[in-house]
Amino acid sequence: MKNVKSNLDEMQEAKLLQIEHNGCWLAFWGLLAAIVAQLFIFGMENFRYLAGEWVVFMALAVYLGEACLRSGIWDRRLKADRKTNLIVSLVASVAAGLILGAVALVRYHSVSGAVAGFVICFAAVFAGCFLLLSLTAREYKKKLAKLEDESGENESD
Repeated sequence: MKNVKSNLDEMQEAKLLQIEHNGCWLAFWGLLAAIVAQLFIFGMENFRYLAGEWVVFMALAVYLGEACLRSGIWDRRLKADRKTNLIVSLVASVAAGLILGAVALVRYHSVSGAVAGFVICFAAVFAGCFLLLSLTAREYKKKLAKLEDESGENESD
């Protein structure tokens, strides 16, 4: 990216980065909340009403993930290991299953259908999330090792 002269001092730059950071995460979680709320209103059979939000949400998620991976960044607090992947996958699959089960219960008034929806959604999200996190963690570790090798080579020059 081309360096453009900034009119901001270092403190203002840091503050602007914090504002942009907060705005990005507000948009991310706000879109997710809007999608979930609209699932209760429109249901899964009318997903086309959610398509715009879903596309923006997924584009933001993919961009954030890819940019962090390219930069060798995983997370401030979580480690890129099997245990973390398992816990995050469980949390995501329970949340997704509960949302889908609740939507099914509200829309169709069937407890058995809600339970079936929960189980199917839980299994699918858990498997997909765990697989994606495991593959991403492996790529992250490769990228981190490459960056550390490059850093080590630069220091020895």
